[in-house]
Amino acid sequence: MGKTEPLRMCTITREMLPKSQLIRLVQTDVGIEIDDKKKLDGRGIYIKKSLEVIELAKKKKLLNKAFKKNVDEIVYKKLEEYINGIRSE
Repeated sequence: MGKTEPLRMCTITREMLPKSQLIRLVQTDVGIEIDDKKKLDGRGIYIKKSLEVIELAKKKKLLNKAFKKNVDEIVYKKLEEYINGIRSE
């Protein structure tokens, strides 16, 4: 039998999805970072790899709620660039 991929919940849509379909964000001492390798220490959340989900999170300030602090506009821009980079590859 093949090994099944672990499921995680998208903080924005509340969907249970395989880790490969999600982006992990981590709150570190420096700020909020995208965790490509899914190994960084710190409070982490998962969000679906979708521009629509990023827009929803931005509009409703859902990352602020998840991290219990104000999330800078730069984080949303980094997420959009990250997703656009994935789509162009």
